[in-house]
Amino acid sequence: MAVLLDPPLWPRHGRVWGHLVSDTSLEELHDLADRAGIPRRAFDRDHYDVPQERYDELVALGAQLVDSRELVRRLRASGLRVPARERR
Repeated sequence: MAVLLDPPLWPRHGRVWGHLVSDTSLEELHDLADRAGIPRRAFDRDHYDVPQERYDELVALGAQLVDSRELVRRLRASGLRVPARERR
């Protein structure tokens, strides 16, 4: 039961981005994103893309920092992972 945040590793638009996911429910994920003021347009089927400069705030709101492998493992185990073939 957690909202997870992986390291910012993905450069785009002059920033470095990471992923915010829930290992419990999309409701939990959207709730934390709403509290952080992250717009829904940042949501991509099973995660939010978030810039590195938002990390301290997200952790203060309760997100747990985990490595990328752990994030994917827990997202898959939750049943919330949307496979790449369904993203197209």
